[in-house]
Amino acid sequence: MSYIRRQVLRIGAFILLLAAYLTNSTLLEFATKYAGKNAALASKFIGAMLIMVAAVLVLFTWLYQRQLKRYNPRNFGHWSFNRHRISQLLMFFILMLAVQIGWSQLIAHHLLPMPSNQSVLENEIQQLPLWNNVYGVVIAPVFEEYLFRGFFFNFFFSKNSRWSNVLGVLVSGAIFGYLHTLSFSVTTLFYASLGWVLAGAYLYFKDISYSIALHFLNNLWAVV
Repeated sequence: MSYIRRQVLRIGAFILLLAAYLTNSTLLEFATKYAGKNAALASKFIGAMLIMVAAVLVLFTWLYQRQLKRYNPRNFGHWSFNRHRISQLLMFFILMLAVQIGWSQLIAHHLLPMPSNQSVLENEIQQLPLWNNVYGVVIAPVFEEYLFRGFFFNFFFSKNSRWSNVLGVLVSGAIFGYLHTLSFSVTTLFYASLGWVLAGAYLYFKDISYSIALHFLNNLWAVV
């Protein structure tokens, strides 16, 4: 019963952390909604979003470091960027590009449908381009890596074993894909594939800053 209770508490904690991130996104959605109607109200939502981003970032960083101090069998930490590691990171980025380019080609040849959330994202960027781009490229990668890589592995797949690593990557990517579509569809597989690459990079480099950098490059490429 103690194991079940611990897992329930971990699931609850993960949901609360996810809710904090989604609240940030909701504030940006309200700012976008009122951008063309009430500029003053939109500015207030942006201000509230930025304050909450700072608070949640401090919370996430503190909690993540606290978890690693308590239990860290994979030896996660800070590993300085150097030429060798940057070249390896670029290989992961090329793999993510291959997934995106391959998927876009399948869509272009009408073999797969256009992601249903793509038009929504494009519309939001048109209404409030600066803050939606900043959030999508800079802010979202930080929070999503803490959630779907850092906290996820610390909560549910903390053991340093082959099965724990493999299952952790698969489940992390699957949840990452589902939460980007909120449905089970072929598009879910696309986002899950990106999540699997990010999770693999997190375990490979043993430093969350590398998966954050990779996520940043991927989202920046999508915007450009």
